[in-house]
Amino acid sequence: MFLRAAVLSAFATLSTAAVAATPDGIVKAQLEAKGVKFEVDADGDFKCIYAVGTTGRTQVVFVRSMSANYGSVKVREIWSPGYQSETEDFPALIANQLLAKSHTVKLGGWVKQGRNAVFVVKIPADASADQLIDGIGAAVESADAIELALTGKDDL
Repeated sequence: MFLRAAVLSAFATLSTAAVAATPDGIVKAQLEAKGVKFEVDADGDFKCIYAVGTTGRTQVVFVRSMSANYGSVKVREIWSPGYQSETEDFPALIANQLLAKSHTVKLGGWVKQGRNAVFVVKIPADASADQLIDGIGAAVESADAIELALTGKDDL
């Protein structure tokens, strides 16, 4: 549980974009409509703890309130941490495993944020509630699978 608290605390400082202190009302309504329990963090992002299958495992996932633009494309990010390195540099074997996994997934990919490997899914900022839930599912499943494979633990 200590590791989970440390990772979650680290996420407060990881964003490179401007901080959205007010949660996105549309995302809030979509999560509530789907019965997803959440907390809003200091950045205005949505933090959810998802049950993974029937194993008793859980996985933390964040839905960012702030959206980002690339030209005419506006996206929302969904983050779920799957691994935390002991140092700033990931071991080469683990970095290569994450790159290989990024190639096999249908939605999202692995990114390095400090000592953390985070699975990030980018969906249209105006995605439907079903698309939001699908994005969350993709992040949760991928992050938990890596955490289990690399550590055998359920800290994230």
